[in-house]
Amino acid sequence: MRPLVEWLQANVAALKGVPPDVLYLLLLLVGALIVINFVAISAMFFIWLERKVSAHIQNRYGPMLVGGWHGWAQSIADGIKLLQKEDIIPAGADRTLFRMAPFIVFVGSFAAFAALPFGAGLIVSDLNIGLFYILAVTSLVVVGILMAGWASNNKWALLGAMRAAAQIVSYEIPVGLTLLTVVIMAGSLSLVEISRLQEGIHPLFRVAAGGYVIGLPNWFVLQSPFTFVAFFLYFTASLAEVNRTPFDIPEAESELVAGYHTEYSGMRFSFFFLAEYADMFLVSAVAVMLFLGGWQGFAGPQFLLGTAAFILKAYLLVFVQMWVRWTLPRLRVDQLMDVCWKVLLPLAFVNLLGTGAWMLA
Repeated sequence: MRPLVEWLQANVAALKGVPPDVLYLLLLLVGALIVINFVAISAMFFIWLERKVSAHIQNRYGPMLVGGWHGWAQSIADGIKLLQKEDIIPAGADRTLFRMAPFIVFVGSFAAFAALPFGAGLIVSDLNIGLFYILAVTSLVVVGILMAGWASNNKWALLGAMRAAAQIVSYEIPVGLTLLTVVIMAGSLSLVEISRLQEGIHPLFRVAAGGYVIGLPNWFVLQSPFTFVAFFLYFTASLAEVNRTPFDIPEAESELVAGYHTEYSGMRFSFFFLAEYADMFLVSAVAVMLFLGGWQGFAGPQFLLGTAAFILKAYLLVFVQMWVRWTLPRLRVDQLMDVCWKVLLPLAFVNLLGTGAWMLA
């Protein structure tokens, strides 16, 4: 960000007299505004896409026909409906915590986008510990979920919040271990540096034909068998991190009504909804940055094409999350914890040791 501040002061006449700190703050505000609009628009698109995916998989006619051409207006109508709904706070609720919880959940998701590079130089803050920052700041979501469950004074909300906290904290361990495989190979926690190391064609899978060099991309998922396994372990654990089926125990409608946001309505409920879809994109974007080349394409890091490639790859992983949701049944609580502690965690440890041996060899 600082080089951009210096470039603006040197080349934009209207900004030459602006103090660097003020300009830096303005740029951060502009970046936050762009990101929050991107998250909101993406959430509307994901809601529409999820309706279409469920309609195709389960032969539903409603999402195919209602709301204009392919139901494009339904998400807009739902947004307007949420804005108009009454904001109800239960009489026995802790009013202060009840009001704060949805904002803390959203802030925990939204703040992670600050260190997420959407393209070459297209990042709010290029942190040298960007990956660690994302893992740390998203932990705020657990605090907000517990606040929502406790403050609602509702047994279903409290039980859903406790389930969510146990699930997210448990699955953070295999997620962290799988990400360490890429950190070991890259030697960096910077998402920009990790993406840069995946530029070009894989040296083992390249062919010269007609004066051109073609082949598989140099993505980390293809650089060793251990990163290939780590990608699938991470993606499975990330489904539990964002409470998606088959790991949506905290929001099990058949058991808990709606989980920790049972008592919420109107805009406060929409913040939970927005945070959930923001988290879906976030975990997909981290997978793209670490395993699938980030903004790197097959032909180099062009600015606009690289950004489009990054967003498209993240959207494809979000589509897979939806595909899984409408295909697989929900696990029981004991099965969910068994998958974490008895399957994913041992595999992640073995995979991490294998990565260290691979690097030494």
